[in-house]
Amino acid sequence: MWAASCLASCCATCACNACSTVVAGISRRSARIAYCGLFALSLIVSGILREVAAPLMEKIPWINHFHQTPDREWFETDAVLRVSLGNFLFFTILAVLMVGVKNQKDPRDSLHHGGWMMKIICWCLLVIFMFFLPNGIISFYESTSKFGSGLFLLVQVVLLLDFVHGWNDKWVKYDEQFWYIALLVVSLVCYVATFSFSGLLFYLFSPSGHDCGLNTFFIVMTLIFVFVFTIVTLHPAVGGSILPASVISLYCTYLCYSGLASEPREYECNGLHRHSKAVSTGTLTVGLLTTILSVVYSAVRAGSSTTLLSAPSSPRAGTGKPLLPVDQVVEQEEKEKERAKPVSYSYSFFHLIFSLASMYSAMLLTGWSTSVGESGNLVDVGWPSVWVRIITGWATGSLFLWSLVAPHLFPEREF
Repeated sequence: MWAASCLASCCATCACNACSTVVAGISRRSARIAYCGLFALSLIVSGILREVAAPLMEKIPWINHFHQTPDREWFETDAVLRVSLGNFLFFTILAVLMVGVKNQKDPRDSLHHGGWMMKIICWCLLVIFMFFLPNGIISFYESTSKFGSGLFLLVQVVLLLDFVHGWNDKWVKYDEQFWYIALLVVSLVCYVATFSFSGLLFYLFSPSGHDCGLNTFFIVMTLIFVFVFTIVTLHPAVGGSILPASVISLYCTYLCYSGLASEPREYECNGLHRHSKAVSTGTLTVGLLTTILSVVYSAVRAGSSTTLLSAPSSPRAGTGKPLLPVDQVVEQEEKEKERAKPVSYSYSFFHLIFSLASMYSAMLLTGWSTSVGESGNLVDVGWPSVWVRIITGWATGSLFLWSLVAPHLFPEREF
């Protein structure tokens, strides 16, 4: 017994030392990646609890207070939502605390880049505390997450537009025939995939013998956007490149598919009902990968002072002071200047992205489900998720068109 206790104490000490070493190794430059790692950890914890937490949660009285015990799937969903809520609150609190940070001399800059052991402990405590909350709060968070997920999808759109335009500009700047041919080949591949995918959508979601006017409307609207993209891009007044138009067309078609696949399984126009398990797994995998890549990309792009994550620059402190011929004073002034450098991105908006991503990942892991009343019934996918994704596709198309015409409508402004 004594040996087991001693062994456990040694293991705990080693684990704490290892964590302290890792935390101490997180520098200013790697802080953003560390936040991505913490977000990835929340997804792992959600995935594990989704599989193993149901039997334990059935025994918690303030969670299982129903007259009839809900299905196991209800508890799986509830566990994911509670972890997501803790993750959301953690990043939201950081986003609020970081509002108005302009330069590295601000004490909150150290909080953003340091104090990792404290932040990890706070994150764990928040997640654990969520399992003591009543079901009503979790249900409210679940409903709110649908709208927060839509906002995150819009952030994905802005990041995608930034990436596609940057990709196109980089290849065009090479000004070589090889890269022009590469632009043409990639564009053709995207257009072929778009129209092939659209044909598959008609086959799966607008079967003959059924009145599927709504699905047909969704698909046709997406195709109209595709043709408008091409026409506006090739218009002499715009003089745009075909590559961004082709990539956005393919992405809008994917969003249309994602929305149609979210229709209730019993809906007669949903041709995927026979393969619901395989489709759900594939959609979940793609959605989670897209979420992680979006968050990582936003963290990387946040280092540029020209992106939407940028904070307005502030003048450097220390200028205009007379230099004293004392090495110690000069060194101190250099440190002051270093600390007074303007931050390269908005810390508050950076954490806000993770807050919205927490909502979106919860919806993906639960299939955009809605827990209903005390019956414990679980509606897998439904019309709210359909409209969120379809409207996101339309918003994507509208923002892309705006990015094409805005520079010509307002030439005096920089876009």
